[in-house]
Amino acid sequence: MTTTVESTLDPAHAVVDQTVLAGEPWVQRVRRGQTLRIVDLEGNQAVDTIFYNADDPLERYSLTHTIQAQGALYLAAGSRLMSSEGRPLLTIVADTCGRHDTLGGACACESNMVRYALEKRYMHSCRDSFLLALARDTDETQPLHKRDIVSNINFFMNVPVTPEGALTFEDGISAPGKYVELRAEMDVTVLVSNCPQLNNPCNGYNPTPVRMLVWDPS
Repeated sequence: MTTTVESTLDPAHAVVDQTVLAGEPWVQRVRRGQTLRIVDLEGNQAVDTIFYNADDPLERYSLTHTIQAQGALYLAAGSRLMSSEGRPLLTIVADTCGRHDTLGGACACESNMVRYALEKRYMHSCRDSFLLALARDTDETQPLHKRDIVSNINFFMNVPVTPEGALTFEDGISAPGKYVELRAEMDVTVLVSNCPQLNNPCNGYNPTPVRMLVWDPS
């Protein structure tokens, strides 16, 4: 799918409006009916994201259920993000990028070392950002832990699948100001790592900030 759909929502009316710096994590509860927008401020910035049922985090985003639901590897306007229980967590209601990755996963210090070089192991990674976000999270009613880090979506990231079935990390197809908007179909916890990766072109070798906005239902 490559369909793009513009939004009619006004940032001036958002109830949440935050900038997340490159390499930084972000956690936010989004209630059913609210809309979340992720803005690629400077272009070609991967935003690694996991979603959880806010009331029962054992129900969380499922890569396999999501791919099966739309019969496509990539996400765009109209895609439903499905849970491990086969229920819709969110729906993409607006999107000006046109394609988002489901397969590339999150970078980690171990994968930096294996893919690039031993001396890259120390470099900050999305998995580190996820763990840092969970350590900072003060919600003790439904705490998340290391074991809850599952397969993620890479918004704005370009990971083509070759005819042989391999994955390649390529220069992004996004641009400054491109965004994706998702309507929550249940109360969800959003866990984000604004990817710090410097060793492949997923961030144009220059990680940059993103903007996160949330609107109440109109």
